[in-house]
Amino acid sequence: MTTVVDSEPGAKPGPARSGLVAVARAPWWLRYALLAVGLGVALWLPNSLYPPVAVDILCWALFAVSVDLLLGFTGLMSFGHAAFWGTSAYVAGIVATKAGLPFPVAVLIGAVAAAVLAVPIGYLAVKRTGIYFAMVTLAFAQMIYYVANKWSTVTGGENGLPSVPRELGGLDLSDEYYFYYAALPIALLGLWAAWRIVNSPFGRVLVGIRDNPARARALGYPVHRYKLTAFVLSAFLAGLGGGLFVMNHESVALDALHWTTSGKAVIVVVLGGIGTLWGGVIGAAFLVRLEDWLSFSGFEQIGLVTGAIFVLAVLLFRKGIWGTVATLAQRRMARRRQSDS
Repeated sequence: MTTVVDSEPGAKPGPARSGLVAVARAPWWLRYALLAVGLGVALWLPNSLYPPVAVDILCWALFAVSVDLLLGFTGLMSFGHAAFWGTSAYVAGIVATKAGLPFPVAVLIGAVAAAVLAVPIGYLAVKRTGIYFAMVTLAFAQMIYYVANKWSTVTGGENGLPSVPRELGGLDLSDEYYFYYAALPIALLGLWAAWRIVNSPFGRVLVGIRDNPARARALGYPVHRYKLTAFVLSAFLAGLGGGLFVMNHESVALDALHWTTSGKAVIVVVLGGIGTLWGGVIGAAFLVRLEDWLSFSGFEQIGLVTGAIFVLAVLLFRKGIWGTVATLAQRRMARRRQSDS
C-alpha cells in the first residue's frame, strides 16, 4: 500500500516529507526528548501567558493542523474551513447553553456536526482540483455564513451567542487557568489523531495521491474516496478547535464563519511550514502571541504586520519555520552519516 509514495523513480521529496522524515530518522532518544519538551511547554504555557491566550494557541493549532492535513498531505487548498470551525463553535455553544452538557461533550458534538457537514460539501468539492476546489469550498463557507447571519433566532445573527457555559461535572472552570488544563487533553488528543493519520498507510496513500493522482488511480486506489475521507477528518479536527474556541471565550461571534478566518488558518500553516504537520502548532503559537502583544501595546493595524510577516515567510522561508529547521537537521544528519561511513 505504501508503494504509491515511495517507489517513484527519481522522485524528489515533497513538502509533506521533509519535517516528518527528519524526525523519524532521528535517534530514538532525540524523538522522545522532543516529545518531552513539547509536553513540558504545553503544561507550562499558562504560567507564562495569559491563560485564554494559551488556549487560543491550542485552538488555532488544531485548526492549522486540520488545514495542513488537506494542503500539505493531500494537495487540496481549502479557503472554506471556517465553515467547519464556525459550525462546530455554534453547535457546541447551543448544546452547552440549551442542554447544559459538560463542555467536552459539547465540543465533541460540535466536531461531529462539522464532520457531518463536510460530507456533502466534500463530495462535491473533491471532484475539483486546484483553484476550483478552493473556490468551491469558499462558496459553501460563504453560504453557511449567510445562513448563520439570517437565522438569528438560533445563531443570534450579528450578535452571536453570548454567555456560553463551560461545565464539567460541577467543577468551577470560571478560572481561565484551570480551564486551560481541562481543555489541554482534548487538544493533545486531536493533535495525536492528526499525527496518527499522516503516519498511517492511509496517510501515505494521501501523499501518493497528492504527488501523482493518476498513478494512484491506476494502482486501484479510489482517489475521490480517499480525498473525501481526508476532507471529513480535517473538518472534524477543525471542529475540535472551533468548539474549544467558543468555550474559551464563552461566546461565539459571526466572524467565526467568515472567509478571513479560513485565510488566517492558511497563513498559520504557511508560516509554520506546509506539510510538516507540527509547523501549524508553531505557526499558531507565533501568530496568536504576536497578535496578543500588538493588541496589548495598542497597535490597531494588526493585519498589516501579520500580512508583512506572511509575505516575508513566503519569500525568504518557503518551507516555513518548522520546515526550515527540519530540513537543516536532515542535512546535518546526512552529512554525519557520510562522515561516519
